[in-house]
Amino acid sequence: MGTLIQYLTVVSAIVLAVQSQPSFMEYIERRLAAFEDRISVWHDQTQRYSSEYREFKNQILGLVEGLDKEREEQRRNLEMANSRIERIEREMDYLETRNPVPTCVEMEDKLIEQSVEKAQEKKKPKHSKMIDCGEMISNIKAMKIVKKLETTSGLWTKDLMSDSEKVYVFDGIGNDTVYEFARIRDFTDFSGLVKAKKIKLPYPWAGTGHMVYKGFLYYIRSEPQFQVIKFDLKNQTVTDSSMFPAEQQIPVYGLSPFNYVDLAADEDGLWAIYATKENEKHICLARLDPKTLDIEQMWDTPCPIDNAENSFVICGTLYVVYNTKLRSRSRIQCVYDVSDTVTTEQAPLVYFPKRYGTHSSIKYNPAEKYLYAWDDGYQIIYRLAMKKKSDL
Repeated sequence: MGTLIQYLTVVSAIVLAVQSQPSFMEYIERRLAAFEDRISVWHDQTQRYSSEYREFKNQILGLVEGLDKEREEQRRNLEMANSRIERIEREMDYLETRNPVPTCVEMEDKLIEQSVEKAQEKKKPKHSKMIDCGEMISNIKAMKIVKKLETTSGLWTKDLMSDSEKVYVFDGIGNDTVYEFARIRDFTDFSGLVKAKKIKLPYPWAGTGHMVYKGFLYYIRSEPQFQVIKFDLKNQTVTDSSMFPAEQQIPVYGLSPFNYVDLAADEDGLWAIYATKENEKHICLARLDPKTLDIEQMWDTPCPIDNAENSFVICGTLYVVYNTKLRSRSRIQCVYDVSDTVTTEQAPLVYFPKRYGTHSSIKYNPAEKYLYAWDDGYQIIYRLAMKKKSDL
C-alpha cells in the first residue's frame, strides 16, 4: 500500500511539473507531429515502391512470355527445317535408287579385276607421282553403307598403301584383338565378326587412331604411357615401338574423348594427330618416319578441338570433321595445309551425306580416294571428288 502511495505521489509531481512547464509539452507535441509526418512519408513511399515493383514484375513477365513464344517459334522452325532436310535426304535416296551411281562396293570388284595389272606396274614412277600430290577434296561424290555392328565406336580399314583386299576391324575403343577379313564382301556377307580371322596383339590397343600401312599395323598403346607400336601382320611380331614425345596429352577431339593420338596416312607418308595441355584449344600435327617412328616435323594448327569428331590427311592437308553435341550433319570445317597452299577460307565447306551420330574414325585410302568411316555403328565408305590445289 505504501508503494502505491509513493507511485501516485511521483506521478502527481510529474504532472504538476509538466503543467508548470508548457514549453516541454509543446516540445513533445512537435516530436510526435514529426514522427507522424515521417510515418506518412514512409507510407507514401512504400505504396509508390510497391506500385513500381508490380509494374516492373508485369514487364518482366511480359518479356519472359514473349521470349517463351519466340523460343517456341524457333523450335517449330528448326523442326520444320529438320523435316525438310530429312525429306530432301529421302528424295535423294529415292533418286539414287532410280538412277544408281556406281557404288563403292561395285568399284571394289573393279579393283580386284585390276589388281594383277597394278601389281605389274612400276612402283618408282607411281611413288614419284604420289609425292608430287597436289590434290584436295572438292566434295563427297557418293557413300555406301557396308555394314552395321552393335558397337557404337570403332575402326575399320584396309591397308592404305597396298593392293591387298584385306579388311581390318577394331571393334570398340580398347581391346587386344583385331579382326581380319579376306575382302570387303566377306565382311558384309556374314553377321557380326564370327567369320573373321582373329589377330591377337601383344599389347592392347586404345582408341580408334590405328592404321594398316604397307603390311604393318601401326597402333596406339596407352599404358604405361602413349606408345606407337609397329606390328608386322605377316610375321605376327612387333618390329618397332616408340614413346610418343608429346607431354601432357589430352583428347585430340572434343566429341571423341577416347582418342589421344590418331594415326593417318596419305600419298606423302605417315602422320600423327594429337593435342597437349600446352596448346589445349587446337589440334597438333606431326609427320612420322614409317621405318623408325621418329617425328620428322611438328605443326600447331588453327583447328579447334571443341566439337571436333575426327580428321584425316590428304596430300599433306589436314581435314578436321566437326559436329555438335546435339547431333547434326558432320562437316569438314577446318583445313590446314602444311605447304600453306590451301587455307580454310579457300577450301569448300564439305557436308557428309547423312546424319547418324559421330564419326569415331575416318581413314583415307590414297589408292582408292575413299574414306573408310565408322559412324554410330555404321561402317561406311565415302567416295571423294578431288580437284587440284592450283585451281584455287
